Amino acid sequence: MSESDPRASATPALEGGRVPPDDGPKPEPRLALGGVAILGVLLLGLVLGAVIANLTREDEVPESVDELHPTPDVIVAIEDLARLETTSFHVERVIDLVARQRQLFGLVEAEDAILLVAGGDITAGVDLTKMRDGDVVVDLETMSATVTLPPPEIFAARLDNERTYVHTRDTDALARRDPHLETRARREAERTLRESALEGGILDRARANAETAIRTLVRSMGYDTVTIRWRDANPER
Repeated sequence: MSESDPRASATPALEGGRVPPDDGPKPEPRLALGGVAILGVLLLGLVLGAVIANLTREDEVPESVDELHPTPDVIVAIEDLARLETTSFHVERVIDLVARQRQLFGLVEAEDAILLVAGGDITAGVDLTKMRDGDVVVDLETMSATVTLPPPEIFAARLDNERTYVHTRDTDALARRDPHLETRARREAERTLRESALEGGILDRARANAETAIRTLVRSMGYDTVTIRWRDANPER
């Protein structure tokens, strides 16, 4: 080989006359980066699919667990009772209560309405603690007794929570939702239930049942004649 041969400037041959192989430029590690990108796309697709599926399940109610934390009891009053409950009414009615509001400087009228289905129990009878000295007069010779009772009254008018519920609650877009509207509806229900019981004659029935109960009790003591009087009425029988 001559000195002018350009191959003379090439990489010298290894020992033994072998020429080192030329591997050329090494490829970039694109396969690993591409796999990570594909995995990220798959994970994003799974998350979006779960969100869409959750939004489309409108008819399913999420699971909820009520947790009641115990609190101390405080007795604020004690009252000894001697009440003769003789009548109980169960009344049901619907309370339609609407709170009208003025919005946008009084130019627009908006409504917050509630429809409450209410059921309650009203009890009436005679409070024996209101009896006075001399209200019970007995004659041992004739075995007769005269009992004067205080007037009958309503003891309690309570809503039955198991039968009382909110049927509908409609609040206009421009109205402010009143957090005390249901409370006012329940109070109105208790008031109207009491009035309904009075109109239904609960006191007259309580009076008649009290007469029967007291007369039976006194006769069981050996008295043949029992007369029941009422403090607010003429002597009866």
